[in-house]
Amino acid sequence: MLVVELRKLVANPRSLAVAGAAVLAVGVLAFAAGASRSGAAASEPRIAGIGEARSGTLTVGVPGAVASRVYGGPNSAGRPIVVIDAGHGGRDPGATGVSGDLKEKELTLALARELKDVLVERGRVRVAMTREDDRYLTLEDRASVARGLGAGMFISLHTDSAPNPLARGATVYSLSDVASDAEAARFAAAENRGSNELGAGGGSVATILGDLAMRSEMGASADFASRLVKKSAGRFELRPDPHRFAAFHVLRRADTPAVLFEAGYISNVDDEALLRDPKHRSEIVLALAQAVEADVAARLRR
Repeated sequence: MLVVELRKLVANPRSLAVAGAAVLAVGVLAFAAGASRSGAAASEPRIAGIGEARSGTLTVGVPGAVASRVYGGPNSAGRPIVVIDAGHGGRDPGATGVSGDLKEKELTLALARELKDVLVERGRVRVAMTREDDRYLTLEDRASVARGLGAGMFISLHTDSAPNPLARGATVYSLSDVASDAEAARFAAAENRGSNELGAGGGSVATILGDLAMRSEMGASADFASRLVKKSAGRFELRPDPHRFAAFHVLRRADTPAVLFEAGYISNVDDEALLRDPKHRSEIVLALAQAVEADVAARLRR
């Protein structure tokens, strides 16, 4: 039996298309299996009686779905969903701290959990996480959580690293087809490695409409990045020109306003020490939470 949650599929046309393709594939495989059984029994012809049931099994391999729990306060029903993506995880540790005993994946998960708790406590949005433990996820896995939930915002959390031990400060990236600078372009290329990002789809109506929607999301993402920079200023160190942009696959595929936030450089002694400190992380989390709430409120007023 194939069970499909129609309500979710209607809310997500892409999922509906995938489900349709799956149903078609199951039908084709079932037909082929039946034909194979008929061929095998050709030496002993047999006509099934009316209403006679035939036994048999059909196994179809389906990739495991990325499921996420949605968190919210007692009065949060119907509020926008913010997906928090703790970068790296599992076999992908990310950058290593200058001390040698701290991994990026550990810091991003700590920040994600703390941000989730603050947003839920404040009650203005609902929250989902791409991962809540130390597991590996592809970029597509991460983005699919936002698409599957019809999220109103996607925030990917990271920490930075550089050969220059003096480099420090937080950075926020939003999506753009053209990078703000060569460093942002290199960073996006490194993050996108192995993503198999799809190229342009031609000039069809669907592609044109999709491109228009993407342009709108790019603008909304840039607006959120600007709000985050303002909320962060004076609370913790920011890089010069802290809002940058490039073609990040995970941001493009989230299908919602999305940013990638680098909380600081774990290759810098001072930044690593601060990122280990829960009090410092609470300042970062509060700036993120306030920027999220201000951005959601501004879009709801339109």
